[in-house]
Amino acid sequence: MSSWVRVVAGALAAAVMTGTAACAPASLPVEVGPAPSSSVSQEPVQVTGANGAPPTLEYDKPFDVVRSGSRTVWPGTGDMLERDDPVLLNLYAEDGRDGTELQNTFRTAPAAYTMTESSLGNDLFEALEGQRVGARLSLLDEQDGVPVLVVVDVLPARASGTAGEPPGKGLPQVRLDDLGAPTVRVPDAEPPSDLVVHPLIRGAGPQVRAGQIVTVEFTAVRWSDGSVVDTTWTEGTPPQSAEIGIGKLVEGWDQGLLEQTVGSQVMLVVPPDSGYADTTSRLAGETMVYVVDILDTHQAVAEDEPRQAGDEKTQEEEG
Repeated sequence: MSSWVRVVAGALAAAVMTGTAACAPASLPVEVGPAPSSSVSQEPVQVTGANGAPPTLEYDKPFDVVRSGSRTVWPGTGDMLERDDPVLLNLYAEDGRDGTELQNTFRTAPAAYTMTESSLGNDLFEALEGQRVGARLSLLDEQDGVPVLVVVDVLPARASGTAGEPPGKGLPQVRLDDLGAPTVRVPDAEPPSDLVVHPLIRGAGPQVRAGQIVTVEFTAVRWSDGSVVDTTWTEGTPPQSAEIGIGKLVEGWDQGLLEQTVGSQVMLVVPPDSGYADTTSRLAGETMVYVVDILDTHQAVAEDEPRQAGDEKTQEEEG
């Protein structure tokens, strides 16, 4: 099929975790071709909406796609996208005939890819080359007679901001590899009896608020032996998403991540009574250390409220 935008209609099927489950990938792939020629006359699609919010598209309906193409609604100011690095995207698509919503990861969870042709498709890979985190792109195509209008937001795939104070003596120490994946070294000491919330990197994004869907990369380590219990930093494992602050996550997460900012990396030391105490989990008596990169947060809404931030969720904790 020659079309460079392929949209599968319908909402994402998000998994509700009782243990650890990855958020469902987007059902879009989006493939982007070359920008329209300057000789082609086509009424523009006006894209409005704040950064981090689902866009609003304004155009005459039914829309006629004269030539497939893409443009930058606004450039990003974050890290440059590099080959083989993780890429996190929010995707919104409409049927240009009547404005029907075809895809909206703002109501579910962002979609994780890798910056390669095999993951993104050749055309979308080329469109994203040279873009920075924070960019918003507008895409047009016609598929089987249906005009398809897509907006793509490039989200951070790792924490980025101002370095916080290193953890003090008696707390775990964290080192990051080139992609941002943490290694946690637990001290030979008794764990703290109270919840510890220690920002390692302070991001400049919005604060996490109760009831929102938060998307994170994380690593979970057992204090007792320093072993990694769970991590999203393995190949093929996407970031995970969950509603926060409403009792769907362990108390340590609900307390520790609220009011932290998007872009932050936060170390949580969660004692049993803020974790899995009084449960049947194999971690019921364990103090857990989590290193959490906060990549995105948006408000959850009901399915009958189109064009608002997402309402599906996947939990991201070890059960």
